[in-house]
Amino acid sequence: MELFGSILTLIGSVVLFLGALGIVRMPDVYNRMQAGTKATTLGTVLFLVGIALGHAECGCFGKILILIIFVLATNPVSSSALARAAHSAGIKLTERSVKDDLKNDKETGDMR
Repeated sequence: MELFGSILTLIGSVVLFLGALGIVRMPDVYNRMQAGTKATTLGTVLFLVGIALGHAECGCFGKILILIIFVLATNPVSSSALARAAHSAGIKLTERSVKDDLKNDKETGDMR
């Protein structure tokens, strides 16, 4: 079980690194936020599950489960709130962006 936990921890670390790389490589704030949020959510969950499996003797499954639920609940919500705030502040999308759903929502007055 320790080996499987170590492998999951390593995979989680690699996903977190790729998320950081995505933040550097993406062209605008919205793409950076998307890359960072998805990668940090998956990477953190894998990392925490790996820690829980690798150190099963510590009896910290409950605490790690609470951390995982917290990350899964708050990371996407905070990213969405930040993206909406950036859009309403007037930060432009990259020229390569195909669609702007929030622009259409602003024009129709639908601010879900």
